[in-house]
Amino acid sequence: MKVLAITSHGYTLNAVRPEAELLIGLKRAGVDLTVMTQSDSVYIDRLRDAGVELLPYMIGRKFSPPTMWRLRRLLKREAFDLVYAFNIKAICNTAFARIGLPVKLMTYRGQTGNIHRFDPASYLTHLHPSVDGILCVADEVRKSLVAHVGVRKKLYTVYKGHDLSWYNEPAADRAVLNLRDDQFVIGCVANNRPRKGVDYLIRACAQLKDIEHLQLLLIGKGMDEATLGDFVEQQGLTGRVTLAGHRTDATALIQCCDVSVLPATRREGLPKTVIEAMVYGVAPIVTDTGGNAELVQHGHNGLVVPVEDSSALANAIRQLHADPELRARFGDNSRARIDSHFNVRDSVRNTLAAFREHVTS
Repeated sequence: MKVLAITSHGYTLNAVRPEAELLIGLKRAGVDLTVMTQSDSVYIDRLRDAGVELLPYMIGRKFSPPTMWRLRRLLKREAFDLVYAFNIKAICNTAFARIGLPVKLMTYRGQTGNIHRFDPASYLTHLHPSVDGILCVADEVRKSLVAHVGVRKKLYTVYKGHDLSWYNEPAADRAVLNLRDDQFVIGCVANNRPRKGVDYLIRACAQLKDIEHLQLLLIGKGMDEATLGDFVEQQGLTGRVTLAGHRTDATALIQCCDVSVLPATRREGLPKTVIEAMVYGVAPIVTDTGGNAELVQHGHNGLVVPVEDSSALANAIRQLHADPELRARFGDNSRARIDSHFNVRDSVRNTLAAFREHVTS
């Protein structure tokens, strides 16, 4: 099977590793694989060492006729059986480039929502007639497409897999952020966007002022904005919330937390920050949106609460604060769950099965 994967690996190593290791796994499984990505990809050397053929090219625009012609010439010349497009720019340009050609096109979908059958822009990407199938990062993503869009394409759930051996970064010293050992630290790693629900988490902590030494740690882009600090003050939490902002050591910092919380309200897929907390054995609390409840089995390896419910978040935090043994058990079970249900071995096998079904159909 001859496959062209079009992606972008210009982020941090941890961000691109699951996808890149999936591609390497496909190559080792016998796929004749070519990867199109930028020449300065953080994974370029490892891909090359694995025998993956590389095309150093970065698609710069969502709708680019020169790029479409370039791709069309490539598809004709190399006679690929299938193209796997990982991002919107790749999907849009490839969908037009392959019109009339026998090559199959599969796309990657990493979140729920934001696709609508009555939105013309959606037909430039996943709903384009040239798209044969969609690989969804979580079952809730697949269900969202079926329920809200009525997609009549082949849809597959393929979890983005990990390997516990990738995660061996030591925990940070709490003193790095002036946190004390006697504090009960709630960690939240997310970019400060409305759909991440940080305001609900802050309101939840305002209901927990009776818990001595409780401290909320907010990490991510925008988590140090003045408006957020004002909201913290309005909730009477001055001195009990650490606004860390963007940090390159987020995975080290989450390890020094007692629990991790993702209070998202919508459009989640399979959140990397939840996975990272789980592999390091930090008990998770998540809201029931997207693939969160697929990662976290309520009562087994963490707690799942309704979206936009500060009281439910507060109760979950209070439960884990009161029960260190439960936190430890959730942490151990979370690490085991990633290894058993969200591993890269299964990702390779399930992706390959979807490819074979499409190529032979």
